[in-house]
Amino acid sequence: MPGYIWFILAVIALIVGYQVYGRFVEKVFEPNPARKTPAQAFSDGVDYVAMPKWKLWLIQLLNIAGVGPVFGPIMGALYGPTALLWVVLGTIFAGAVHDYFSGMLSVRYGGANVPEVVRHTLGSKARAFMLFFATVLLLLVGVVFATAPAGLLTKLCAGHFDGALNYPVWICIIFAYYFFATIIPIDKIIGRIYPIFGALLIVMAIGVTIGLFVHMPDSFYSWASFDVNPNPKGLPIWPLVFITIACGALSGFHSTQSPLMARCIENEKEGRFVFYGAMVAEGFIGLVWVTVGMTFYPTVQELAAAGGPANVVYESSYALLGTFGGVLAILGVVILPITSGDTAFRAARLTIAEAIKLPQIKPLVRLSIAVPLFVIGIILSTVDFNIIWRYFGFCNQSLAGIMLWSAAVYLYRKDKLHWIASIPATFITYVSISYIIYEPNMGLGVDITIANTIGVVAAFVIFGIFLACGKKPLKGEENAENA
Repeated sequence: MPGYIWFILAVIALIVGYQVYGRFVEKVFEPNPARKTPAQAFSDGVDYVAMPKWKLWLIQLLNIAGVGPVFGPIMGALYGPTALLWVVLGTIFAGAVHDYFSGMLSVRYGGANVPEVVRHTLGSKARAFMLFFATVLLLLVGVVFATAPAGLLTKLCAGHFDGALNYPVWICIIFAYYFFATIIPIDKIIGRIYPIFGALLIVMAIGVTIGLFVHMPDSFYSWASFDVNPNPKGLPIWPLVFITIACGALSGFHSTQSPLMARCIENEKEGRFVFYGAMVAEGFIGLVWVTVGMTFYPTVQELAAAGGPANVVYESSYALLGTFGGVLAILGVVILPITSGDTAFRAARLTIAEAIKLPQIKPLVRLSIAVPLFVIGIILSTVDFNIIWRYFGFCNQSLAGIMLWSAAVYLYRKDKLHWIASIPATFITYVSISYIIYEPNMGLGVDITIANTIGVVAAFVIFGIFLACGKKPLKGEENAENA
């Protein structure tokens, strides 16, 4: 069967997953269209602002789709077709479920950020852990999503502006925009221009797809094989591919972004379209770029030697779409991280403010949190990108696991089908534990077989604790949804 048929089947699977499994997940949760949403109950003109669902979908897509669904799948392509399966199945059964519950639980708990959602389900100790993890992750995301587009813009402008727009200049411009967007009301920039950027993003992904079909129909997945692990360095598929490809399959970062739109949604029935649907769209973007990695380069060795994900984007965009189309595609990839980096810092501000109970209506109060955050972010931007990315990957999937366990406990206590959350929670718990035990640079450097064994055992132990203790309600949380 021609390779492009597999791509078409993967796209169909994503669409069917949204229509069938997405509706099933929604039915399990039981949204209530008569319930007041946070946008209606707590409207403040800054963060709680009602907006139409089509606009929320585009903003949510841009918020969650940073550089991850492009760079991650390109790096994940080195592991062969397992990356393809993870993007499709991970999106439908893990990532979109994670995003739906992180958004809808925030709606139910008054627009709460993820640490507060975790407090309602897993308790105060878990909330303290989540607060630290979420804030660190958001800072790492803000930094990663500043340095990556700065590098692409520097490459795009090289030789055209006599070196005036070099990397340090772009970093300063991006951080300046992040700071501005972090402190102003959400509907002033994000609500107005992000839908336009969202349209450009969709056009970029479709354009690259058409370019592949026009120029390389016989090269789809030409070297991909399930028989052997094609990774040139022999790095193990389990668990590395599931850490490498986070955004585009399953990403804890999304749980920090979903509350932003949970504060703007007008009807609980819109949740499937806004949260589950945006993740499916991101899964399509991830599918496109993992396909570029396994199609545009004739061998896995050439992909590995391409000079990193940014260079893959640059080379493939120009080759598949020509000069004008290539520039548009690269700008689309640049928009991805920039429109997630600003909301990462915004979410960090709101998370800290919520933790210390500091209202954010007055501009000077918002500045008191934003300024220290950006000082730390600018300092972190000087650290090597590969180091930041490794820590980002581990923190990201660990956060996803905690959010999925939170959703599982919520469902378990209400006698609903918790398996839709507890199974992916168990899987990503194994991934995170085995990765940190195996990783030689930031982890313990243990043999991969031992690391995987420990990860599996630990994940099942945690699953057992969940079954034994998860149904018992926390003291004082019986009516938390109505607070």
